[in-house]
Amino acid sequence: MSAHMPDAQSTEELKEKWVDKQEVLTGSDILLRSLVLEGVKCVFGYPGGAVLYIYDAMYGFKDFHHVLTRHEQGAIHAADGYARAAGEVGVCIATSGPGATNLVTGIATAYMDSTPLVIITGNVASTLIGTDAFQEADITGITMPITKHSYLVRSVDELPRIIHEAFHIANTGRKGPVLIDIPKDVSAAMTLFQPHTEPVALRGYNPRMAPNKLQVERLAEAISNAERPLILAGGGVVYSGGHEALLELVEKTGIPITTTLLGLGGFPSGHELWLGMPGMHGTFASNMSIQEADLLISIGARFDDRVTGKLNGFAPKAKIAHIDIDPAEIGKNVKTDIPIVGDVKTVLELLNKTVKRAESADEWRSQLQQWKAEKPFSYKDDYKEDEIGLKPQWVVELLNETTNGEAIVTTDVGQHQMWAAQYYKFNHPRSWITSGGLGTMGFGLPSAIGAQMAQPDRLVISVNGDGGVQMCSQELAICAINNIPVKVVILNNQVLGMVRQWQELIYDNRYSHIDLSGSPDFVKLAEAYGVKGLRASTKEEARRVWQEALDTPGPVVIDFVVEKGENVYPMVQQGKTLDQMLMGDE
Repeated sequence: MSAHMPDAQSTEELKEKWVDKQEVLTGSDILLRSLVLEGVKCVFGYPGGAVLYIYDAMYGFKDFHHVLTRHEQGAIHAADGYARAAGEVGVCIATSGPGATNLVTGIATAYMDSTPLVIITGNVASTLIGTDAFQEADITGITMPITKHSYLVRSVDELPRIIHEAFHIANTGRKGPVLIDIPKDVSAAMTLFQPHTEPVALRGYNPRMAPNKLQVERLAEAISNAERPLILAGGGVVYSGGHEALLELVEKTGIPITTTLLGLGGFPSGHELWLGMPGMHGTFASNMSIQEADLLISIGARFDDRVTGKLNGFAPKAKIAHIDIDPAEIGKNVKTDIPIVGDVKTVLELLNKTVKRAESADEWRSQLQQWKAEKPFSYKDDYKEDEIGLKPQWVVELLNETTNGEAIVTTDVGQHQMWAAQYYKFNHPRSWITSGGLGTMGFGLPSAIGAQMAQPDRLVISVNGDGGVQMCSQELAICAINNIPVKVVILNNQVLGMVRQWQELIYDNRYSHIDLSGSPDFVKLAEAYGVKGLRASTKEEARRVWQEALDTPGPVVIDFVVEKGENVYPMVQQGKTLDQMLMGDE
């Protein structure tokens, strides 16, 4: 990529220089230097009146890279993708009023999925706050329910401390977004720069990392006694870096494992004990294993409704153990018998010291392997190589086969998201970036840009529907300008696919306002932005254009014209239990 990213050595040198040197600086200069002190290498943003002092300070500033997106929503989704791919705090900047409110969807997306972000917004001058001044919005009030914490900076002297605290809060405990709102006069005011680099101690904020050892011992004993144990692993495994400890636990105990949507990649998909993804569109083996288990160990998963189905019929035979860093999640949705509060990696490393193989589970393992073999994900495909017609599942399989599951894959939300989750086989954590909790259309493309900035040497594929891709398609400009080599895959069925599926199955084929046939020619749209555009409507074309995309060093948009009426199966309808799956052949 052509974008300049500062190296770690230069950042360390700057830290040493700035900490020792006493200077009187503007709030804007203090902000930029404080970001560098926190290790920030890339910022996504969009300027406006209330942040002009900040952007003026950026003029000629080369100690982090700033990416000018084409919409504030693009900026925050890109920062989110960067954070998830890098395992670091993502940063974005926007102006006051509409600039700040355009971030709200992205803030909620990060909050629901526990992504560490620091969001910097400008505000009108302190003397104008509360007067309904031009482009004024109470963004701290608006976002209070969807941030871990919010700051309204009242004095330039507070800035170094607030920035240091914000990064600490965002990236500890249950991670999430923190907002810093800076009035325009604060960004212009001057003071002596006194960097904050010492450890943060906040009264009332003490995330518990180490678990209660007695509870861990209870879990180890329960595993020894279980006949049908099962692990349900979620995004917390990935966020904590606990994937190696999880693999060790599974191999020591022989417990089968299912991974949630956000947990994909946290456990290698090729492992014989991996059952797939559970829930509304999960595998038969995963869902049946939950319903039949006598011990269900939830690790960094929060029992989302798309995982549990009907709550009072979820895991009816199981004792529930729940490992989570957020005590508020334990017992919130599902009654918990063995609660363990702590960092997932820390808990698993402690558990691995004493846990033994689940010897009584041999028959159980055999049963699950049988279910896994008998009812894998499947679809009917009668199209010949040169016949017009593509199954979306086949396209995802093509992506998987040609990349050996080694790519970073981002998605929007909808049918394409589920097909990507079902048919792409992830080998590594931080390879799957999707909007899980909020289900945000428009997330896929900008999050892929952020992921590619974080991992410039990895192949990044953004899988999109033809609906969601249009919500942030303007960010193709960023790919062209910065030569960000994202491969943008569009599964184009000319319809709001998941809405159409629900209207077919639940609303008696009453298709209401889902027709996307008036969408643009995506090849021409890509070319208008200076990005290569390709299209395929047969398998032969699909293989050829996808290989061309892989061989192209820059960004590419590939429009795969897929079958309009294809549905995602299995499917557990709302109000049904996990064993009441529609398998697609009914």
